[in-house]
Amino acid sequence: MTIELRPLGVKCNIQCQYCYQNPQRDAGNIPHSYNMESMKSAIEKEGGSFSLFGGEALLVPESDLEELWSWGFQKYGYNGIQTNGTLINDNHIHMFKQYKVGVGISIDGPGEFNDVRWVGSLERTRKATAKTEAAIERLCQEGISPSLIVTLHRCNATKDKLPAMHDWFKHLESIGITSVRLHILEVENKSIQDKYTLSVEENIEAFFSFAKLEQELTRLRFDVFQDMRNLLLGKDNNTTCVWNACDPYTTRAVRGVEGNGQSSNCGRTNKDGIDFTKANTQGFERYLALYHTPQEYGGCKGCRFFLMCKGECPGTSIDGDWRNRTQDCEVWKSLFRHLEEETILQGSIPISIRSDRKQLEKIFLDTWAKGQNINISSALQRLSQGQSNSAQNSSHEDIPHGNSNGDHTDNGVAELALSSTEN
Repeated sequence: MTIELRPLGVKCNIQCQYCYQNPQRDAGNIPHSYNMESMKSAIEKEGGSFSLFGGEALLVPESDLEELWSWGFQKYGYNGIQTNGTLINDNHIHMFKQYKVGVGISIDGPGEFNDVRWVGSLERTRKATAKTEAAIERLCQEGISPSLIVTLHRCNATKDKLPAMHDWFKHLESIGITSVRLHILEVENKSIQDKYTLSVEENIEAFFSFAKLEQELTRLRFDVFQDMRNLLLGKDNNTTCVWNACDPYTTRAVRGVEGNGQSSNCGRTNKDGIDFTKANTQGFERYLALYHTPQEYGGCKGCRFFLMCKGECPGTSIDGDWRNRTQDCEVWKSLFRHLEEETILQGSIPISIRSDRKQLEKIFLDTWAKGQNINISSALQRLSQGQSNSAQNSSHEDIPHGNSNGDHTDNGVAELALSSTEN
């Protein structure tokens, strides 16, 4: 769970043309003040450490940043911030060190590759990007290696731009960057979407190229690939929220706290420009429906990757309707197929082709129907326990049951599963 503290809501010093928060800005929902005690009380109620978020979190005055981080450090032992990096100064860096602030920076590439993160004119945009790049270098020199979020679009991930992006990631690794999160562009404005969104084929080519690049790197990792590998192996206790059956009205993985102390949801699911109050009870209607709805109607029925993907983030749903699966389905399917094959070649049987996958799916459906969530790791434990109890209650005949992980499939069966027509 992440507690995102947003003192100034979505207020920002730049105007990324694709920003998923633009509906809130367009609706005029930008606060101009905040209450420190209300925010602290709300964070304590949520019960965990927090990360400053925006908009741009560094628009908060330095004195208030220090008060929040000093309090957070004393209470939880560490803090966090997500920033575009353009405003980072010496005093911020001093506070990052003093109050153990983990830093995340959003940047889409060097120089012109970051032009979609607009600052009013091309000259100002390039200057802002240069500041972000300098901040990354400085943080690494100071022993604060930030994690990066990179959104893929036509300015940085078409075929002709991929070699330069590879060189950039190699440079980032050389200065100390170890963690990068790749995002598929999520945008609500059709004109911006038409201008900047990559085609399915271009997205697939870009992700495949970065997966191949990762094999050449020694320290830098793209967390999306590790998430997907872990999901295929049922080791999903720490995977990113987009793979974990998020209810768009509660967004359990993201607990937002606004400047007035109000609880709010992850902004990626906000399509109406309004910060609706967080629902008290999470529901899993989306995932029950997706499992049974044919793919031609926006569902996931019959997809062997459903347990891993679950229709992915509701904020990326087809037509902006959270009841549908993600609009990026074909990209994720292609990546899962690639990593599935990689997993088999390494001698493991991925969840997607296990002989007991349907039993695992039933555990998920039964749990969701009760208004509870579960991950693959826990479902495997339940399945193993159920098989153990069944074996104890059966006759004592010497009947082979396979191993405790349910890996009854040999490579021949695996090849047959991969060649099947099931999606």
